[in-house]
Amino acid sequence: MSNHERFTPHETTQAPVDRAILVAADRGRGWGVVESLAELERLADTAGAVVVATLTQKLSAPDPRTFVHKGKLEEIAQTARDLGATLVIFDDELTPSQQNNIEGAVPETKIADRTALILDIFALHATSREGKLQVELAQMVYLLPRLRGLWRHLDRFAGGGVMTRGPGESQLETDRRLARKRIGELKRELVHVAGERELQRKARVRSGIFRVSLVGYTNAGKSTTLNALTDADVFVADKLFATLDATTRTMELPEGRTVTVTDTVGFIHKLPHSLVEAFKSTLDEVREADLLIHVVDGSHPQAFDQIAAVQEVLGEIGAADRPALVVFNKADAMEPEVRAQLLARYPHAVVCSALTGEGLDTLRERVSAEAARQALTLTILLPYDRGDLVALAYEKAQIISEEHTVEGTRLVVRASVQVAGHLEPFAEHRRTVTSEA
Repeated sequence: MSNHERFTPHETTQAPVDRAILVAADRGRGWGVVESLAELERLADTAGAVVVATLTQKLSAPDPRTFVHKGKLEEIAQTARDLGATLVIFDDELTPSQQNNIEGAVPETKIADRTALILDIFALHATSREGKLQVELAQMVYLLPRLRGLWRHLDRFAGGGVMTRGPGESQLETDRRLARKRIGELKRELVHVAGERELQRKARVRSGIFRVSLVGYTNAGKSTTLNALTDADVFVADKLFATLDATTRTMELPEGRTVTVTDTVGFIHKLPHSLVEAFKSTLDEVREADLLIHVVDGSHPQAFDQIAAVQEVLGEIGAADRPALVVFNKADAMEPEVRAQLLARYPHAVVCSALTGEGLDTLRERVSAEAARQALTLTILLPYDRGDLVALAYEKAQIISEEHTVEGTRLVVRASVQVAGHLEPFAEHRRTVTSEA
């Protein structure tokens, strides 16, 4: 039930700067309203808005007309007038009719919900062609049932700022028919782009290289972890959803074996379903990975809630059954008692700091053990005229021993199931490797 003004020294240097009021319903379950509002404030900051007030209301269920009750809505309108707010952001998704009714009660102020804000941030950060297409598709699907009210709403605030990025000014005159046409165009373009990604993915599958995907809550340190493990140069920033595009790099394991590591888009509490749908081709990297490294900000007070949020999205995209290794990142910012609490709940997790390097060798060893767990050890005798298979073994498998005989080259190799399939016709015996890790 708070109403307090906040200012920032950067307020006069950003153009445009929206002065935002945050509104949340306290339902007494799930994420605490204080924690959820704190995250919403970070989202607003990432989008370029300055939060000047927060308002909450205890609700057993949202009002079907205006989400909050009449008295609270009047308080929101008065607060907006008093503080010169240009934007009101609700922490839950509003129905089109709720948004339209709120706009009528809080005139000359943009109304957004958590979903719209996240979509706006994605539009701000999308850089690749695929990323831009995915974000625009998610925005159009979200906006379609809101066209009448939102286009009028945006027309009054065409100067820029939060809620004005994305499809662009030309969309202000579109109708539902044109919006549906654009959605169809975006889906067709994404099918083409996804086809190119699928070819790359299938090439990695055929290669037999063990595939690792980094997953985790936004800002948990996935990109920093990728950089630390692979000497990549992926963009890193202390912002939510700083990077959206999947990035794949190679990593050499302690025994000399090479694996691929893919950084994927971060997840978040109340992740918009339209984004999950739009990014499904990108998230194929997660669904089909041999191992997921679930990066968790171990220093965050809501670490366990964030783990649950990520697991929920993994279930939604069909990746809940993937082998996973929990990694508590940011060890340099953890208190000893916090570390103990994390390991008490997840005793097999790795604690590390991608920033300082602490625990990264342990992480590499655990990845190596998981790769070995899913590998086969073969003793093969390759005729001297099958130099192609010798090359394949050296390129895609781990060579344990080599011996030249009268019949050919005898190799003992450890290989993935895919590579082993090419070598098995020449196998003398085979056994599955089981790791003690």
